[in-house]
Amino acid sequence: MARCIAGYLGVAIIRTRRYTACSLLCASSATRVLVRLVAVLALFSSASALAGALPSADGSHHFDFEIGTWKTHVKRLLHPLTGSSAWVEINGTTIVRPVWGGRANLAELEADGPGGHFRGLSLRLYNPETHTWSLNFANASDGTLTTPAVGQFKNGRGTFFDKETFNGRPILLRFVISDITATSCRFEQAFSEDDGKTWEVNWVAIDTRVGKAPK
Repeated sequence: MARCIAGYLGVAIIRTRRYTACSLLCASSATRVLVRLVAVLALFSSASALAGALPSADGSHHFDFEIGTWKTHVKRLLHPLTGSSAWVEINGTTIVRPVWGGRANLAELEADGPGGHFRGLSLRLYNPETHTWSLNFANASDGTLTTPAVGQFKNGRGTFFDKETFNGRPILLRFVISDITATSCRFEQAFSEDDGKTWEVNWVAIDTRVGKAPK
């Protein structure tokens, strides 16, 4: 009888140990699954946060701020790259209209100064493959588009470059758009004869918003 009881107790203990081991094994597996699930959720959460923090590559609306009518004050260096410091100032009006739903725009400047009446036109075109803008300028006096300056906006500042010839010499041109607010912005052109090591500013325009662009 005692052996039967002992045998019964032994079987019971063995079964208990098996159940306990199984429970611990299941709990351990469940814990590992839970840890992996938490890690995966954390990864997706981090990826979502990072995606939200990264700026959009689409710059097709970076010129939207300029759509409208502006009062323009221009300062122009009369003789660039000669050591001259003689500047002339003119005042006029700039009208900027959107084209292609904002992926292009047309800026028209009319101004009067010591040299008489001036009419200029700037066609800005957005390239969706390179995410860059090209600035194409023409003067009504000759009706010819200049070499386009190409670049993009970063941190609220647009910087554009092109290589061209000035008075028979190869130069690098830089055009900068900065100090952008809801009511004003600044444009600056500079030339370099040493491939960008030094720059001479020769054209500055300050625009102050007047209203919307006429239709």
